[in-house]
Amino acid sequence: MKVLLFSLIAGLFIVIAGFRVHQQPKPWPVPDNAAKTPNPIKSSGESIAAGKGLWMQHCSSCHGKTGLGDGTKAAQLKTQPEDLSTAAMQSQSDGSLYYKISEGRTDMPSFKKKLPDAEDIWDMVIYMRTLKK
Repeated sequence: MKVLLFSLIAGLFIVIAGFRVHQQPKPWPVPDNAAKTPNPIKSSGESIAAGKGLWMQHCSSCHGKTGLGDGTKAAQLKTQPEDLSTAAMQSQSDGSLYYKISEGRTDMPSFKKKLPDAEDIWDMVIYMRTLKK
């Protein structure tokens, strides 16, 4: 009887824990023309500061203050926010990052209406480049 009770409790725990696990992100293809779009903003102290301000306002709640995907809202999402400090993320083109921020998908919202000034999104891309490990 104890073994059966233990098995039921363990099974219930596994099922509940399974619901809390984030789904792994699916590949996110970016159209070639978007991926090849160069950043028209030059990296500078001013552009990094502007990007950081926007990051803290719009992105840190999910991606975390340093881009590790550990923001205060991350646990509430279906997919784990990407760790933006990884080599894989940093190897993406500026155009790809701009596209993903602008268009969004699933848990990642689109920012093209929230930030209609393209320069703001480009500044965030520049700031994201400072999040390297």
